Amino acid sequence: MINQVLEITKKVIDDLSGKINNLLEIVSKKGLSSFELPDTAYGIPLIYALEGIKINNVEEIRNFHKEILYRLKKQDDLNNLALAYLYIGEIYLTLKYINQENKETTYYGFIGDTIQRTLGVQLVDGRIPAVAVLLGELNADNLLKIVKELQEKKILTFLVGSVAQELIKTSERYGFEAYVVPVGTELEQTLYVVDWAVRASLIFGGQTPGQKDAIIDYVRKRVNTFAIAFGQINELAVANALGAMFFACPVITDQDLPEIIINDIADYPLLVSEKDYSRIVKKAIETRGLKIVVEKPPIPLSYGPAFEGERVRKEDTFIEFGGQRTPAFELVQMKDLAEIDDEKIHIIGKEWQSRYEKGGQMPLGIIINVAGKKMQKDFEPVIERQIHTFINEAEGLWHIGQRDINWIRISKKAKEAGITLEHLGVILTTMTKAKFRSIVDKVEVYLYVDQEDVINLREEARKQYKERDLRLAKLTDEDVDRFYSCLLCQSFAPKHVCVITPERPGLCGAFTWLDAKAAYEIEPTGGNQPVEKGNLLDPVYGRYSGIDEYVKKYSGGETETINLYSIMENPMTSCGCFECIVAVVPEANGVLIVNRGYSGMTPIGMKFSTLAGMIGGGVQTPGFMGVGLNYITSRKFLKGDGGIRRIVWMPKEL
Repeated sequence: MINQVLEITKKVIDDLSGKINNLLEIVSKKGLSSFELPDTAYGIPLIYALEGIKINNVEEIRNFHKEILYRLKKQDDLNNLALAYLYIGEIYLTLKYINQENKETTYYGFIGDTIQRTLGVQLVDGRIPAVAVLLGELNADNLLKIVKELQEKKILTFLVGSVAQELIKTSERYGFEAYVVPVGTELEQTLYVVDWAVRASLIFGGQTPGQKDAIIDYVRKRVNTFAIAFGQINELAVANALGAMFFACPVITDQDLPEIIINDIADYPLLVSEKDYSRIVKKAIETRGLKIVVEKPPIPLSYGPAFEGERVRKEDTFIEFGGQRTPAFELVQMKDLAEIDDEKIHIIGKEWQSRYEKGGQMPLGIIINVAGKKMQKDFEPVIERQIHTFINEAEGLWHIGQRDINWIRISKKAKEAGITLEHLGVILTTMTKAKFRSIVDKVEVYLYVDQEDVINLREEARKQYKERDLRLAKLTDEDVDRFYSCLLCQSFAPKHVCVITPERPGLCGAFTWLDAKAAYEIEPTGGNQPVEKGNLLDPVYGRYSGIDEYVKKYSGGETETINLYSIMENPMTSCGCFECIVAVVPEANGVLIVNRGYSGMTPIGMKFSTLAGMIGGGVQTPGFMGVGLNYITSRKFLKGDGGIRRIVWMPKEL
């Protein structure tokens, strides 16, 4: 079977080479020479990563194309054929892009670095446990069932070919925030997903371009991918399958084909058949050896992170609460264990059922009482912030804001599916206990729907918000005995160690000191660990003996010392998920700050993507550092280098 795959791949390479020669003639006649793929600093990324060759003009494409064909004449074994197809396919897509042939509008096409970094935290902390690629031809009903199953399992799904077209026709929500991404209609565009996976080794893994074997090994072991192919397998699909299998990505097909096992690549089958569509996702997960636990509250709606970014528009709304339309608030309070009737949901108000069934608008006060042997007062806001996620992950429910500026909508479709006001309480009790199982033993939810009650209780809640803010605002690095590490990114960036303090949040922006403290209590063996400060060696630069010892140990000796408050002297390393980059501007004797998502040029002649390519992967780079957005307004921001007064430039949006 594998010999047939190799022969078919040779033919596909010949066909693509002919197309490449035609495209080279066309772009040359048009006078097109240099180019830049959108939102990446890597030339043609796959070639740059594996070969260390940065290609930015058409003549370099022509020369490298000849080099690939020359290599194939000398050796056409599995590895060389797989690489040749990957390189030639990427060249073909790049030439089409240069020639303006595949600048997608409906479809996503080439996937830039910003998206990869935006999803970085979710990939490393397990919220996205795997990446799936669907390709081929399948009817809408079966496709939507499979897509929905992947969404509920939190798997990021790319669609290529006919299945991408079919998804668009259904008018179902799609995009990265929905975990469902229609890449394009050509099967060759599967390579956009392959080079997206390979770029992870540069962005997060600290791999050096040209370290081919190390990068291939990184992708095989650290990027959990699988492909599901529907319908008849044509020659191009076979070549794509070989490219996927080369990176240890198993292909599950609904066709009756023999199993392929290549021991040198993976210890699991790389081609597997499964004709039953109700089992095909399960088969893919089992084949890849993944363990995915789905925590879902007992509600009549699909539930998972894929639905978090869904909007419920006014015309689709059945009922809404808050949003300055009605009074509303949400509050988490710590209580004694004896005070709580576990998992009890109280809906308090006159004739609330008939008012809810009528739809429109209602006041809503949410009070969640929690108790636990390890629960602490400081954890209240940590749990409270999760209300946003808990409600949003239900399909058809929408939540924005927090505290007393919250706004909730329930869609007409969700109401038709059977969602009730009580289900809102079910979501909050179930997910609070699931997410915070180590610190929360009991949960009780009160939902107030009478305006007078909500207004009175909101005033009491505001007093608690103010007390919290004053308590936390006074918390400084000097006030605590220990800091916390974040090692979550080591699943992708093994050299990186993040140190989180009260005045320096994680560089991804997702973890504060309190978040890390709560995470440690929830999972003592998890990615957030206490770091004893030790002796204060330098109060200006923020150097502690305990931190140096910890960082040296958990970076595998790569980093021996870090200063928490400096960009110039032994700065903290960066993984790739950072919200912003601080970079020195020598001629102004200051620094610039550029945020992820800003696509323009900076005053030092590099875009965000170029800067990010320099500092990611756990590398210590004096003069350049990834930071979280909120660190910029911290009292400790670059304290050792002059602080906020050293900022000379940032984008207007920042």
